[in-house]
Amino acid sequence: MAKTQNKHQMIDEYLASGTPIPVEIAREAILNGQARPGMQIQGVLTNIDNTAVKGRLLPLATLPEDLTVDGLILRDYPQLTALPKGLKVKYQLDVQNCTQLTELPDGLNCYELNASQTAIERLPDDLRVQNRLDLTDCERLWHLPEGLKVGTLILRNCTGLEALPEGLEVNFLDISGCINLTKFPKTGSIRVRLNMQGCFRIKALPDWLTQVAQLNVSGCAMLTALPTHLHVTSRLDLAHTQITTLPEGARKAALYWRGVPVDDRIVFQPETIRGDEVLNERNAERRRVLLDRMGYEAFVREVEAQLIDSDTDPGGQRQLLRVDMEGDEELMCLSVICPSTARQYVIRVPPHMQTCHQAAAWIAGFDDPSEYRPLIET
Repeated sequence: MAKTQNKHQMIDEYLASGTPIPVEIAREAILNGQARPGMQIQGVLTNIDNTAVKGRLLPLATLPEDLTVDGLILRDYPQLTALPKGLKVKYQLDVQNCTQLTELPDGLNCYELNASQTAIERLPDDLRVQNRLDLTDCERLWHLPEGLKVGTLILRNCTGLEALPEGLEVNFLDISGCINLTKFPKTGSIRVRLNMQGCFRIKALPDWLTQVAQLNVSGCAMLTALPTHLHVTSRLDLAHTQITTLPEGARKAALYWRGVPVDDRIVFQPETIRGDEVLNERNAERRRVLLDRMGYEAFVREVEAQLIDSDTDPGGQRQLLRVDMEGDEELMCLSVICPSTARQYVIRVPPHMQTCHQAAAWIAGFDDPSEYRPLIET
């Protein structure tokens, strides 16, 4: 009993003096229910839930209100539903994979914040993060505060996000996989790097985007052009867009296709690629890009692919075709004709396919070809 009273007295003395409490003392106080509002902790507070005391594995204790701490690491705590009011973190706050955490406290200010893989739906309007804000895989997130300013903002796979906030200012922005994002704000600033891979609903980049070092718009299928005054100084990935020409300020950037370095011809003149060029390319990644740009139908026709199997379906003749690729797995494709449009399609399938029916079943999502018995194919 006296020992517990001494600990209470120790915490009270720290609070009265305004002296930060060493992290080990503070951690034990929190675990034993002796935490006080307004505690200032010197050091990084972590592993609260995984600390055994006297042989017991304690549940996550309630953190006190108005807590000030150098760093707070609470990764992988599914039982964490809220952070204390008045929380102040000097450096790093990490709540990654706290899957029940739905909000952050008002007035939060820290250097780095990792809230990826949480259930957060909106950020407080007065949130301040100086360096890095990571919200990867926050699928419920729909609101970001106006005037948000941060060095690095990662919104990868935030599928609930439809718009970026007005007045956004960042150096690095990653919105890849934000499949419901439709537009940029009317005002903003992105200074160094923009990754918007897979944002297929975005039709245009903002006019205020005038210079970046790196730009990745691969998979932005509705994007037809870059802003006239945009300068890209380092690298530019244009895979699977409708862009056919570049503004003057982007023509010196190194071109990429899905992360693979390419030249202007591959991007803008794919009709010049020949089958022997694909076969003779030794770099496997570049060969896949050449094949992607040339198209399977033109490739298998030009190189006279080996016929493995053939049959008929409602569309007509089907063919299973193979091309040996030096230094890479063989290319196996199923050639089919759509019964509705009479258009021919050549679809890549795994190299272990042996029959057209097996390949068609795999395309339809059947592991067992015997279970694939379509009444009609479209």
